[in-house]
Amino acid sequence: MAAIEVTGLRKSFGAKTVLDGIDLEVPSGTIFSLLGPNGAGKTTTVQILSTLVRPDAGTVRVGGHDLARDPAGVRKLIGVTGQFSAVDSLLTGEENLLLMARLHHYDKREARAVTADLLATFDLEDAAKRPLATYSGGMRRRLDLAMTLVGRPSIIFLDEPTTGLDPRSRRTMWGIIRKLVADGVTIFLTTQYLDEADELADRIAVLDHGKLVAQGTAAELKRMVPGGHVRLRFTDPGGLDSAARLFEDTTRDDEALVLRVPGDGGVPTLRGVLDRLDAHGVDVAELTVHTPDLDDVFLALTAAKGGA
Repeated sequence: MAAIEVTGLRKSFGAKTVLDGIDLEVPSGTIFSLLGPNGAGKTTTVQILSTLVRPDAGTVRVGGHDLARDPAGVRKLIGVTGQFSAVDSLLTGEENLLLMARLHHYDKREARAVTADLLATFDLEDAAKRPLATYSGGMRRRLDLAMTLVGRPSIIFLDEPTTGLDPRSRRTMWGIIRKLVADGVTIFLTTQYLDEADELADRIAVLDHGKLVAQGTAAELKRMVPGGHVRLRFTDPGGLDSAARLFEDTTRDDEALVLRVPGDGGVPTLRGVLDRLDAHGVDVAELTVHTPDLDDVFLALTAAKGGA
């Protein structure tokens, strides 16, 4: 069963249309990443799916529960970590977790057991009794996510969870996210960091001006934009010359003995290149595939419509 199913989702604020009929499906136990320029509607999508904002139209099912008919059922399954830490700076890390556990109606013994487990999981045991004023940004974000997990959600919405973190803290968060998915949790991730989506997401959707302009795996999206090619390196000029005669629109580097053949990097393209070389007895010393990265995809899919 899909963890999240969205059909025809629409939302406007006054005269401004924020979401204009989007369709999504997120398989259980995967990481789904929603990308888009500022103002594209990413946060509004998360707010709707997490029952914080009502849609104007469309059907949504989260964890098998209809969002319109059973929002309470949805809330029992989900956790939400927003763009900014929702921790209480007047409390210690341990006190924040204990407070959240009591809000979930754990008794004192259960609350302390859950708190101890999460402090250990998120490597916060040494800082447990320290005030949050002494926590780094990365520690706050880890505590924020730990608080989300107090209720043992099966679906977690992470809205730009690593904004402002240094590279080491970001990678720590990536490791935590992967561990959650390995344990069966579904992650719905929005992020401004394209390398983060590339690194983590099983599937990616690009949202621009309230519409989904593309969906697929990172590899599939990269093949949608021009610039991909197969790089062939030869051991002698004769091999380079022979190969250059076999393909159109190539780019050659005679000094490096390299020929670049346009292609999307897919298996059919590679098979076609290799079959043609083999049929004409042309030996290749080295073959590498180059595809556009997600930055190229993002710019190509959003720039034409004025995305930032």
